[in-house]
Amino acid sequence: MIIGAIEAGGTKFVCGIGNERGEILERVTIPTTTPGETLKQVVEFFEDKNIERLGVGSFGPIDLKPESEGYGSITSTPKPHWSHFNLIGELKKHFHVPVAFDTDVNAAALGESVWGAAKGLDSCLYITVGTGIGVGALTEGKLVHGLTHPEMGHIMVRRHPADTYNGGCPYHGDCLEGLASGPAIEARWGKKAVELVDNPQVWEMEAYYLAQAIANYILILSPKKVILGGGVMNQMHLFPLIREQVVTILGGYVQHKQILEEIDTYIVSPGLGNNAGLVGALGLVR
Repeated sequence: MIIGAIEAGGTKFVCGIGNERGEILERVTIPTTTPGETLKQVVEFFEDKNIERLGVGSFGPIDLKPESEGYGSITSTPKPHWSHFNLIGELKKHFHVPVAFDTDVNAAALGESVWGAAKGLDSCLYITVGTGIGVGALTEGKLVHGLTHPEMGHIMVRRHPADTYNGGCPYHGDCLEGLASGPAIEARWGKKAVELVDNPQVWEMEAYYLAQAIANYILILSPKKVILGGGVMNQMHLFPLIREQVVTILGGYVQHKQILEEIDTYIVSPGLGNNAGLVGALGLVR
């Protein structure tokens, strides 16, 4: 089966051709500008590929209710030009094939559970820390949906005692995304994350926020694996800081070997690397 896959992000659209084995055979990266410009290039990439299915994992918030008038739309995003744009409706004008649709992080969680770091598990979390913070959840073999879909990147966390930054989320100010996303790091410290590698205070504070969130997710969803991806998590020295603080925050309350003795194999980087979202989009159509 020839499957089209789209990881639709606020910075770039990654489009690929693959199969039901999770293999990416061809891919292209398209900058996210306006819907018209971006979708024109997306359609041009796929138009001669003879795809039989299309899987789409998108930045959000998105409307995932098939019975809704706005199904397939990106809803209240602060991304200019994209608020209330019907992404799936536009794609269906050009491709008359079954389309599977979910958040980009749910797609990544699914991909990691089938082919990646959580392979063989029926439960995992995928957290992306980059331009924004998003979390996808697989529980008992199913992606989590509800009234809409989880928005775990916007939970409230305790402020670090030394943090004077007000927070950058346009909706909530100092929520997790507002304090710990890539743009928040840059706004607080005056430099991009990649330029701050040698400043331990930056990463201690970042780990402080991310560890709080992960501890909350563990207490609420009890995932069998926690996977951290996104541009900020390319700073691999963050992982041990986060693991240590998660153990400290939980304080021995969660009595499980994975937390108490094997945290290094419980909180991990993506097994699929930067392909988690794209491969996960393939998985959505399975």
